Amino acid sequence: MYEFAVTPAVTQIRRRGVEISEVAVGSLGAELELEPGDRIMRINGRVVRDYLDFRFQTGGESEFVIDVRKHDGEDWELNVERDEAEDFGLSFEQIVPRQCANECIFCFCKGNPETARPSLFVRDEDVRLSFLYGNYTTLTSITEDEMRRVIEQRLSPQYVSVHATDLDVRAYLLGVDKKRADITAKMQRLMDAGIEIHAQVVLCPEINDGEILGRTIYDLANFHPRVRSVAIVPLGLTRYLNDPRLTPVTPDFCRLTIKEVALIQRELRKRLGTTFAFLGDEIYLRAGRDAPARKHYGDYPQIEDGIGMVRSFANQFEALMRRLTRRSVSEARPLGRTPCGTIMTGTLFAPVLQRLIARLNNRFGTRLDVVAVENNYFGGDVSVAGLLTGQDFIAARHRVRGEFAIIPRVALKGDEPVMLDGVRFEELQSQFNVPLYALDFNGFAQMLIPVSERLERTHPCVRTAGIPACA
Repeated sequence: MYEFAVTPAVTQIRRRGVEISEVAVGSLGAELELEPGDRIMRINGRVVRDYLDFRFQTGGESEFVIDVRKHDGEDWELNVERDEAEDFGLSFEQIVPRQCANECIFCFCKGNPETARPSLFVRDEDVRLSFLYGNYTTLTSITEDEMRRVIEQRLSPQYVSVHATDLDVRAYLLGVDKKRADITAKMQRLMDAGIEIHAQVVLCPEINDGEILGRTIYDLANFHPRVRSVAIVPLGLTRYLNDPRLTPVTPDFCRLTIKEVALIQRELRKRLGTTFAFLGDEIYLRAGRDAPARKHYGDYPQIEDGIGMVRSFANQFEALMRRLTRRSVSEARPLGRTPCGTIMTGTLFAPVLQRLIARLNNRFGTRLDVVAVENNYFGGDVSVAGLLTGQDFIAARHRVRGEFAIIPRVALKGDEPVMLDGVRFEELQSQFNVPLYALDFNGFAQMLIPVSERLERTHPCVRTAGIPACA
């Protein structure tokens, strides 16, 4: 039987099979009389543990024997023939994350207030989520079953929190013994099987910085291209995470880190043809430095970990300015109106956004303000936009000017309009005296472009139509 985790990482009993959550009308699944609540138990005699198993075991096959447990408890055996490209039209329950068994001294879950959204206390350590969403795992308690599955199903790439290749330091950071901390053989096995790895270092001053960091980067670079990249992100401390073993990240520390790592990056670019080791955007912003140029980031291998987001945003903004400028050649008012409102963001990114918006205002006559919102919910040195909460926005609402307000879309949960403190977007809207919108960059760009040129896209929280303009 598949071991979902190892003690003490098991936190709940997992039901067998995978539950169907939705069946598309007219699909093969509907023809088979499958219904929401039914569970797929086996395919051709092989156990199905989740929807990844289902997709792997049905991929490229045209004939199946599917064992189903109906929602009323009846067991069915279905003999199925289909075209190889024909989809079943089934949606499945979400994966229940495997829980982490480490006691990392810097774990962000320890920095949550008690009122935080419940999912923020889930410390996942799941190779499936690593493959699907880029979640990091430490590989300290990966089971043999999981290892075989990653290799068999080609769950590549995997994102691995290394933190340090020095075993004493890694064990200290993870709160485990050196034997568990040593994942050398596990990484080697994955790489030998063709699984690509993206590594991460959470940089903790006086613990894994300086010489330890340099050694970690070079050790991992020796495995390039099987280890594709290393993301180096700074420790984040909230008011609730005050472990005396941790030292806050300062601007001086960031400047020193940039100087030290730049030398390594230069050498690795000559040797590997890639920057390989990337510093998180937060390090550059805290140091008061501009983000590196586009070329520095290559294909942005770890942008979801905050590596290159600022540069990507700036480049998108430049493209938007060029697009608006081309329109102004033939039109007196290229925007068609004068947007007048406030953009709210985190204190770290606010100075960058203020400079960009000032250029937009000066060139096209828009009247947009940028408000830097303090993160009082988490406190500490938390200053990124994605960790702002409903309470933080409400506390800053008196600073809104104009006819509307915008908050960053990233402050909302990916699949639901709710924030980290549990405040729902509609609740937040009711607290503002002007229309409130949650936009990503594309949504913001659509606000500026006349309706005839807007991209067609919808999202329950990204609204662009009918944004007020100044008279």
